[in-house]
Amino acid sequence: MTMNSASMEEELQLQKNIDEAKEALELLTRQKGRPLRSSIVTFGCQMNARDSEKLRGICEAVGFEDTEREEEADFILYNTCTVRENADQHVYGRLGILTGLKKKNPDLIVGLCGCMMQEEQVVAKIRKSYPVVELIFGTHNLFTFPKLLARILKERRRVIELWDGTDRIVEHLPVKRKYKFKSGVNIMFGCNNFCSYCIVPYVRGRERSRDARDILGEIRTLAADGVREIMLLGQNVNSYGKTLADSIRFPELLRMAARTEGIDRVRFMTSHPKDLSDELIEVMASESSICPHLHLPVQSGSTRILKRMNRHYTREDYLQLVSRIRSAMPDISLTPDIIVGFPGETEEDFAETLSLVREVGFDSAFTFLYSKRSGTPAAVWEEQVDDETAHRRFDRLLETVRISAEKACARFEGRTMEVLVEEENKEPGLVSGRIPHNLTVHFPGTKEQIGQLVPVRLVECKGFYYVGEQVKIMQA
Repeated sequence: MTMNSASMEEELQLQKNIDEAKEALELLTRQKGRPLRSSIVTFGCQMNARDSEKLRGICEAVGFEDTEREEEADFILYNTCTVRENADQHVYGRLGILTGLKKKNPDLIVGLCGCMMQEEQVVAKIRKSYPVVELIFGTHNLFTFPKLLARILKERRRVIELWDGTDRIVEHLPVKRKYKFKSGVNIMFGCNNFCSYCIVPYVRGRERSRDARDILGEIRTLAADGVREIMLLGQNVNSYGKTLADSIRFPELLRMAARTEGIDRVRFMTSHPKDLSDELIEVMASESSICPHLHLPVQSGSTRILKRMNRHYTREDYLQLVSRIRSAMPDISLTPDIIVGFPGETEEDFAETLSLVREVGFDSAFTFLYSKRSGTPAAVWEEQVDDETAHRRFDRLLETVRISAEKACARFEGRTMEVLVEEENKEPGLVSGRIPHNLTVHFPGTKEQIGQLVPVRLVECKGFYYVGEQVKIMQA
């Protein structure tokens, strides 16, 4: 594909900024008499994790050595999440620790980026109370990181650059992947749904879809580099293409991704139930490389609460959708997000959530206590559920999910499935990986198998994971 002039200019500017940062870092390296190290710390979702791979790639291109040990780092960057209050508090707590590290190493540079930085009150608090933070940027201008890094390295004074929004999509950044054999692929950014509890549309902006040719080109490049599994990423992948006049829609994009030579597995998240089409179900059922796992947030089993959440579907809609999915793919693994203690939630509403969990039989669930997010409609509603009640319901939900998941996951016991080995287990002699249904399996193996698809008999279900044994394939 021929690069247009605008993207060529962006490429040239990016390389110029990287070169400037590299030159500044080389000077500091000579002064220190040793290599300088960077540590990128990720909070939040898969899209944040993918962003961090770009940030890590830029740091590597500039000349930093990567380290996971913050106490060894000369530059620490937190890529933040703000979906729930505890994510914010976690960052503030960590900044207190970094203040201590700064006293030991006055030359330490600390930066913050990501979703938290798109909230004005957060940035105001950082400015006033955390002088240890010298670099701040947000979600909309992540691609300017090389320029900002060059400034902070050369000027050594606080650099803050935040954008209210953007219509630009810049994906030609250096990337350092966590795994050689699997990778996320951004297909769209932002969200237009405005659920009454959710801060994402405010900090990630409106929906913007990438050109399908760029997405498929990236997937082919990843396959050539040894990637065997990809995950298509977006706040609501089912809305893909709606902002592009001549674009294909998500089911077709998914099919094309699944047929990319060299790619063995394709996953995607996240799907909004109101936008999940029968065409998508058909594509998932017909393409063998698409993993039979669907993350389908429900949030509540009560139609009344779903309406207050502005989710645009009812309990019955969700159950009917699950029925259509299971008719096409009886073995599919389903996982939801569920919120407990949403404003106005009664015992009757909560009971409907528990009954939905039992009826669907999820393989696992991501469960959350409702968290007020400043600027969202639900944050100012008077019918807030008290903490004691919310926590009591949360514990009941966890137990219901556990019982449901143990039964659902056990259906594979005794079967042999391919496991994509991801890492060595903490227990010596074991490796861990995932079957296509996204369930974890631990089995005896070696680190040489990491990145390989290995046939494993699922010997025993342990609730949310399996213990297995490798199956020897007889050669003809």
